[in-house]
Amino acid sequence: MKKLCIAAFLFLNTVSFSQKYELGEVTIDELKQKVCPSDTSTAAVYLFNIGKSHFDYDYDEGFQVVTEISTKIKIYKKEGYDYANYAVAYYVGGNGNEKVSFSKAITYNLVNGKIEKTKLSGDSTFDEKVNSDYKRKKITMPNVKEGSIIEYKIEIKSPYIWNFPEWEFQKRIPVNYSAYTTSIPEYYIYNVHLKGFLSPSTVKEEKYRKIQYTYKTNAMPGGNNSHGSERVNSELNFNEKSAKYTLVNVPALIEEQYTNNIDNYRSTLIHELSGKRLPNQPDENFTTNWENVTQKIYVSQNFGDELKKTGYFEKDIDALISGVTSQQERIGIIFNYVKSTMNWNESSRYFCTDGVKKAYQDKKGNSAEINLMLTAMLRYAGIEANPVLVSTRSNGISIFPSQSAFNYVISGVELTNQVVLLDATSKFSLPDILPLRALNWTGRIIRKNGSSAAIDLMPKSNSKEVITIMGSINSEGIVAGKIRDQYFDYNAFLFRVRNSNIAKESYVEKIEKAHQGLEIGDYEVQNVSDLSKPIIENYAFTANNSVEIIGDKMYFSPFLFLATTENPFKQETRQFPIDFVYPTQEKYNISITIPDGYAVETLPQSKALSMPDDLSSLKYNISSNGNQVQIMYTLDSNQAIISNEYYETLKNFYKEIVNKQTEKIVLKKV
Repeated sequence: MKKLCIAAFLFLNTVSFSQKYELGEVTIDELKQKVCPSDTSTAAVYLFNIGKSHFDYDYDEGFQVVTEISTKIKIYKKEGYDYANYAVAYYVGGNGNEKVSFSKAITYNLVNGKIEKTKLSGDSTFDEKVNSDYKRKKITMPNVKEGSIIEYKIEIKSPYIWNFPEWEFQKRIPVNYSAYTTSIPEYYIYNVHLKGFLSPSTVKEEKYRKIQYTYKTNAMPGGNNSHGSERVNSELNFNEKSAKYTLVNVPALIEEQYTNNIDNYRSTLIHELSGKRLPNQPDENFTTNWENVTQKIYVSQNFGDELKKTGYFEKDIDALISGVTSQQERIGIIFNYVKSTMNWNESSRYFCTDGVKKAYQDKKGNSAEINLMLTAMLRYAGIEANPVLVSTRSNGISIFPSQSAFNYVISGVELTNQVVLLDATSKFSLPDILPLRALNWTGRIIRKNGSSAAIDLMPKSNSKEVITIMGSINSEGIVAGKIRDQYFDYNAFLFRVRNSNIAKESYVEKIEKAHQGLEIGDYEVQNVSDLSKPIIENYAFTANNSVEIIGDKMYFSPFLFLATTENPFKQETRQFPIDFVYPTQEKYNISITIPDGYAVETLPQSKALSMPDDLSSLKYNISSNGNQVQIMYTLDSNQAIISNEYYETLKNFYKEIVNKQTEKIVLKKV
């Protein structure tokens, strides 16, 4: 069977490489095709996506990176219409602007057995401003239907040789053929990085290239040159390294539950400029490590210089910490002051935009302005505090040393044998309780002497939720009682973030709507503002849909309407690590009073199980005494991130969780 699979794979590769991948080559058979052979569920497929990046030379502008992309997509279903729209962001915030153009944009349909072409018109191309640095060029392909094939060509010209395009082999839909060719002059050295789980085939070669260009000479002031300036033809000769990267039959990138930023796992080729070797100029070496990256960031005007500024806050901090000698108290006072005073503008940066002084005056700033300000205040108060560079979850995991690897900064207080992490952008954060956006594996702390070190950003202990249920069942099968739900650490943080602006009545209504037959009364929540204490919910409930009566028997789960009824892990296999964000403990203490005239006929069995390497464990103890049924249940998920190697075990583990929480107690009339 294995030999057969290998043979099939080689056949598909041979077929793919023997095909022509050119725009304008659309066949009736392609238009007739109703489903994608490799993935019958997909709404669309890239028939091919081919890119080429090379360098052109202009005497005035120098070298530019020119990227041409040819794309052909088959639309199978209405859900695939979005792929008829495409947008490219381009940079306009520097000394030279990037340029984007679309061409050969055509929609093909089969009409009365013949191929009908509809070309992209000018009014279907749009330019829009994203911000002061970027614009976006968009197209909307015309006359798109189920069965259509669309194709277009994109050309991107960029004077920024450090901003080499990233090539995504993998998309949200299957890609039959993806190829990317780079042709790079000997003057520029790039490190090539590949992320994701798929490895393209690579063919490399080196060749000699000649570029001819024209430039103008300037007339000499006061001279006798009656012709003024004149055009001169010249040429540039150099060696060029080419590489072609190819992947065929690339599966769709499907987001699975409990996945971090899906782009972390997308098969992507990345080029990082590591050096210049220009003629008649000294060599420049950009090859770097994390130490070099952090040193460059630290000494920059919008980072290190902002950290040195203290005059704008000194009087305020002096008043706050006057007479306070305890280091812990000073940390708490200053941290709470910045959280309560400053407002985050939702911009994730490690460089200041307007500066800490203006942010302090306006009481509003980006993540750098708020957390560098916090760090400077702590240092002023005699605390060993340093900035910690972070890549947020939306920015992806830092793969290689680069300034672009980070997009956020927090503060780290160095105490004996530990670093306490602080982020004042959130009103609800606490020491070592960071906003979820910052929980992305590791950060990089930068100290005053310019040294740096990796810092584990992930929580070290399980965040608990403790639920106590006291209920009683009447003869009609209606359950009434009280619930006390306590949220600790990250669970409390998330509760505050999600519910701080929701009225109590709306929140209660939301819970009732989620559970048919549930009525909630006497709802109260404690410690919303006191972040040092857990959130505590107390409420009375009546549930008329939690007990099933058949003949002289009652059937019910002791978890009632809070039972987990569905396994979140349904796929047969798993490509990506499982990301729970932070480790947790879920604990239930349940006591149910059964109705008079009934006795327990059947109880579920107590059970304890655990996953390998102490990843997770479950303890379920149940007992009955007279008319009381009691359950003690503890689920520990001890790792925030679990390798997909454990997926089958985890899937079975959660299957058992669902079984235990939905397993019925049986009561019988006596």
